[in-house]
Amino acid sequence: MSVHKKFPALGRGLDALIDTADEIHTSGSSSINEIPVDKIFPNPNQPRHEFDEDALEELAESIRQLGIVQPITLRQMDDESYEIIAGERRWRASKLAGLTTVPAYVRTANDENMMQMALVENIQREDLNAIEVALAYQKLIEQYHLTQEELSEKVGKKRATVANALRLLKLPAPVQLALRNKSIDQGHARAILGAQEPSVMLKLFKEVQERGYSVRQVEEMVKALNAGETVKSGRHQLRNRNNRLPEEYNELKGRLSDFFQTKVQMTCSQQGKGKITINFDNEEELEKIITMFDKMRS
Repeated sequence: MSVHKKFPALGRGLDALIDTADEIHTSGSSSINEIPVDKIFPNPNQPRHEFDEDALEELAESIRQLGIVQPITLRQMDDESYEIIAGERRWRASKLAGLTTVPAYVRTANDENMMQMALVENIQREDLNAIEVALAYQKLIEQYHLTQEELSEKVGKKRATVANALRLLKLPAPVQLALRNKSIDQGHARAILGAQEPSVMLKLFKEVQERGYSVRQVEEMVKALNAGETVKSGRHQLRNRNNRLPEEYNELKGRLSDFFQTKVQMTCSQQGKGKITINFDNEEELEKIITMFDKMRS
C-alpha cells in the first residue's frame, strides 16, 4: 500500500517565512541581532543568480534613507559566519549603501528548508525568471526525491504549474538562455516546445527572433508540423521527421481523443517508435486529464 506524504505548503506568502508583526515563527530556535555584513554569505542553493543593478541601487538608496525595514533571515554556521536564508537582495543593497551591520533573524534550518525558503522568498518578493524557477524545482525533486505532486504541495503551487515550469528545461539551450534573458517570452517558448524535435525547435526560435511571429502563429506552425506538413516560412523550411502517422494508428488516435475529450496528436516512425501528445487549453483541463490518469492507476 502506497503512503502519500503530506508537506506544509510554503507558497502562502511571506507569512509562511516571516511574520510582518516583528515576530518570526520557526520550527527551530531564532533570535534577532545586528550582524556584520562581512560575516554574511549567500546561500549556495539560492535559485536567483542575477540581480538587476539598477533595482539594487534603488533599494540601496531607500536603505540609506530609511534603513532596513524588514530584517533578513540567516542561519549561523560552525565558523561563526552566517548564511542567508532569505533577503540576499537586501544584504547586497545594504553593502552598496555602506552599512556595516544589518538587522537579521538568526535561526536554525536544515539544508532542505534552506533551499525551499530561498525559492519561496524569491518567488514572493521578486519573480525569478522562468528557467531559474524550473532549475530550482528540478533541484528539489532530484535532491530530495520528490514527485511533482509532493513538490507542488511544498511550494504551494498547482501541480500543472510545476509541470509546465519543468517542461521548459526540455528546450534547446539557446532557447533556455533567451528565456532566461527575457529575449523570448514563456508563451513563445511553450509554443516552440510543441515541435518536440530539438532541431525544429531551434529553427522556430530563429523564426520568432527574426520575423516576430506571434504565439498564435507559432502554435499554428507547430500544429501543421505535427500533422506531417512541411512549413515554409522566412529563411527556413520546417519539417518534423518521423511524424507521419501510419493509417492503422488513426483509429487509436480517435479513441484516445474521445476518451480524454480533447485533441490527441501522435507521431510514429516506420520502426514503430513515436509519441502521444494530449492537448489542453488551460490548467483546469490539465488537472482533469491528470485526475483521469490517477483514476486509471488506482
